[in-house]
Amino acid sequence: MDHFPKGAQSMGLGNASLTLNDPWAVFNNIGALGTAPDQLIAFAGYDHRLGLNELTTLAAGLTIPANKLGNIGIGLSTYGAALFNQQQIGIGLANQLGLASLGIKLSYFQTNIDGFGRSARPVIEFGGTAELIPGLFFGAHMYNLTRSAISKDSRDYLPTTMKAGISYRPSENLMVNLETEKELLSPAQFKAGLAYNFEQKFWARTGINTQPNNLFFGIGFKPRRYQIDYAMSRNYLLGFTHHFSFNYNLSEP
Repeated sequence: MDHFPKGAQSMGLGNASLTLNDPWAVFNNIGALGTAPDQLIAFAGYDHRLGLNELTTLAAGLTIPANKLGNIGIGLSTYGAALFNQQQIGIGLANQLGLASLGIKLSYFQTNIDGFGRSARPVIEFGGTAELIPGLFFGAHMYNLTRSAISKDSRDYLPTTMKAGISYRPSENLMVNLETEKELLSPAQFKAGLAYNFEQKFWARTGINTQPNNLFFGIGFKPRRYQIDYAMSRNYLLGFTHHFSFNYNLSEP
């Protein structure tokens, strides 16, 4: 489904990315975008799952400083192939209010099934982050607040997910993230991620999930105006998935 977290930085951490205020927060937790730098950043990513073109996701977006209003995030993505595919386009706004960064996003979610037609529904999501004490962050996010169905006449609902987690950053070089995610009709999933950076230019990442069990590994490179990230995940039954993403800072001189 096209509601999965996006961006190779998130993937390398096992998608334990609720508290990250990078541009991919547009997809992963709009609330975290309120503490992002006031910069115009374009980003794009490619997610190739289990070697199947039918499970490929393409995503792109833009973060736009909005002065006192905070930061605006725009994101669009497409998932699937000819027989079944989903697209979404959304816009969100996040701002820091005291200790907390809060955001809300509205998306237009479209599903196409060959032989059954096309339907589209609005989806609302809400999230936030807060620094509880120096170096310890909390994040929470809820997707599909209104329990939108796939279509007006369908009793099949788009996933409603709730996530919460913490991030411990004892130094500028080290980050440890722990999260849990619950979809209304599925067992709770536990996520853990670890990242270490070298001179703020090179990153090494790893993560683990339960329900289902997955391992994740990733690297990142950030010289000045752009950032390149790669991640690989392994499902112990189904095989490997590869993720690539690219960010370009349009505000840097």
